[in-house]
Amino acid sequence: MSKFIKNLFQLEKKPLKGLMALEWVVMAYLLLTMVITFFLYTSMDNPQAMIFGRLRIVAITAALWLVYRIAPCRLTRLARVVAQMALLAWWYPDTYEINRHLPNLDHLFATWEQQLFGCQPALLFSKALPSPVFSELFDMGYAAYYPMIALTALYYFGWHYREFERAAFILLGSFFIYYVIFIFVPVVGPTFYYKAVGISDIAAGVFPNLHDYFNAHQECLPSPGYADGIFYHLVEDAKAAGERPTAAFPSSHVGISTVCMLLIWHVRNYRLLAVMAPVYIFLCCATVYIQAHYLVDAIAGLVTGGLFFSLLLWRSRDMLIRGK
Repeated sequence: MSKFIKNLFQLEKKPLKGLMALEWVVMAYLLLTMVITFFLYTSMDNPQAMIFGRLRIVAITAALWLVYRIAPCRLTRLARVVAQMALLAWWYPDTYEINRHLPNLDHLFATWEQQLFGCQPALLFSKALPSPVFSELFDMGYAAYYPMIALTALYYFGWHYREFERAAFILLGSFFIYYVIFIFVPVVGPTFYYKAVGISDIAAGVFPNLHDYFNAHQECLPSPGYADGIFYHLVEDAKAAGERPTAAFPSSHVGISTVCMLLIWHVRNYRLLAVMAPVYIFLCCATVYIQAHYLVDAIAGLVTGGLFFSLLLWRSRDMLIRGK
């Protein structure tokens, strides 16, 4: 432990001069959404807040870069990564502020779901497994999403430091690719779409086109399952705090958790992989069980998670930390 603490403050021999690759990803996404914000300025509710929010992120990034340059060590490098990962929750609602200007596509996804599976899995899954045990296990998995991301990043920092920045780049890069998709593919998911249409119509196979309905409505269904469960309340509290009618396709919960699993597999820690596997399975199931996603969203999340991991792993093949 004393060696670990000493390494935290030991100055690097060859400190990084510019921005980290993951910070360049953030800046690229910031610039893209800034341009879109200016383009949609007159139709947005509060574009000034979005613009000034981005300027604050630039200032935060610059300040953390300056701190690192003054004291280039593992601790200040970690602070730069943690700050950008912590800001992911701030970026998420922005996808709604932008994509609400596009026509909603849920009627297409609900129709494809019906054609592929002959039913609406998000409507029937919780009814097929109503037990409080299943409900709590799935909600536990869903609630473990951010802890799984944090565990993966910290594991690399503590045990595979040379690849820490690379792992963080893959995680952040995957997130922002999903955010770009969410901006241009406005799908809100069953919890919002079913609420707007009505369960009786959904059960009857009626999937109307709601056009710009979600531009002014954010009501969603309560999650199905054991309403007195501890993890059920954690999920509901998270929904109440920051959920928006956005980001359903593909499921970034499935996608990013798949990236986490592949990052652990990449360094061949099969014990940790085995520990995380049940939580990962519960999380993937939970996306449909709690009606956050259509089954096609979850499948697309699995596929894109593997795709983004492979692409970003290849892109970052030379990204190793050489300074001690």
